[in-house]
Amino acid sequence: MRYTLRQLEVFVAVAQHESVSRAARALALSQSATSTALAELERQFDCRLLDRIGKRLKLNALGFQLLPKAVALLDRAEEVEELLRGQQGIGTLDVGATLTIGNYLATLLICDFMQRHPGSRVRLSVRNTRTIIDNVRQHELDLGLIEGQCEEEDVITQPWVEDELVVFCAPRHPLAGQGSVELDRLLREDWIMREQGSGTRLTLEQAARHRRGRFNILLELEHTEGIKRAVESGLGIGCVSKLALRDAFRRGSLVPLPTPELDLSRQFTFIWHRHKYLATGMREFLRLCRQMTEGIRRSDQIDLPPVT
Repeated sequence: MRYTLRQLEVFVAVAQHESVSRAARALALSQSATSTALAELERQFDCRLLDRIGKRLKLNALGFQLLPKAVALLDRAEEVEELLRGQQGIGTLDVGATLTIGNYLATLLICDFMQRHPGSRVRLSVRNTRTIIDNVRQHELDLGLIEGQCEEEDVITQPWVEDELVVFCAPRHPLAGQGSVELDRLLREDWIMREQGSGTRLTLEQAARHRRGRFNILLELEHTEGIKRAVESGLGIGCVSKLALRDAFRRGSLVPLPTPELDLSRQFTFIWHRHKYLATGMREFLRLCRQMTEGIRRSDQIDLPPVT
């Protein structure tokens, strides 16, 4: 065999970071060693895998073909190494989750996973839907758990469990206790909204697309808890997953607003790259996810410990 796993590891890191220096830092190698390994791989096969565009290294056509195969081979090699070390081939798992899933479900799943497999290592990245999809496409994540839609051709999607958004306000807000609220009235209210690229925001905007009016966005926040605190303080109204509001509704610090004109249902979804090798650890993590929601129709019905 004319190439080494180290050469492939360097190639994947450079492709992901688009920089030899950043790839070297990620791999804990010197920049010289990283550059040499990549150059040697290209020299051995008399080919180019990346082109320099400005200050960045971009995959060319051959590099695009090689990247998923190199990632899959490295995944299998890690699984073999872990198996030989007596760790049952679980290895390292890079999981990305959108905010609702990351804050309320993923940490519990990871805790369960690591208790069952003490030798495993899991890295969790919590970002919005668009970022998670991009990271899966670029092989920076093994698995994504998202709240929004994904229509990328090179990404596999599998439904997990239904989720429902709910519009809410503070108990002293004028809309509280008024019964069903029409969309025209909602559009006149001040909104505390998630940022662009968020699956939550996309679901809400698509639900209201049949009206020409636009939401009056007073404040954009990237975190669900920040939105809840801002709404509690009376700054405006918000819309997040019912899963994230269960305890606030139970305490009475926030109240739901019935919105019969809006279809706020959506799907939590698993995503991974089409060419991804599903190693033992990834298959086991997916099994635990499905086990958590077995017999459950909607995310807010999942049995979670209450937040005081």
